[in-house]
Amino acid sequence: MKREKFDKDLYKNLSTQSLIIFSINSVIEKKGKCTFEELLKECFGLFRDSFCFKNISKWPDSRKLDRPLRSLRKRKLIRGNPKTFFTLTKKGKKMAEDIRKIFNQGRLNL
Repeated sequence: MKREKFDKDLYKNLSTQSLIIFSINSVIEKKGKCTFEELLKECFGLFRDSFCFKNISKWPDSRKLDRPLRSLRKRKLIRGNPKTFFTLTKKGKKMAEDIRKIFNQGRLNL
């Protein structure tokens, strides 16, 4: 899947966790492994307004990944950690596919 930047109106109603799941899947599809750095780059590249500093929108804010990543692990949607890499569980892959379908349809109903 080629990298594209999504319009804020398309993703503004999705949770940060949903955007992270989508981004993990995107990185894995392109690179095979999803490191923390690659994840931050992907989240910021695709969903800039959700992953930038409040007052400096041209820079990514890695703190916006911390709690959502812990929550995704607790919900058993992802495995891994910032020191190694992240993978999606079966449930996480299903969620990523559902989000992709929503983006392909151009509407959000989550």
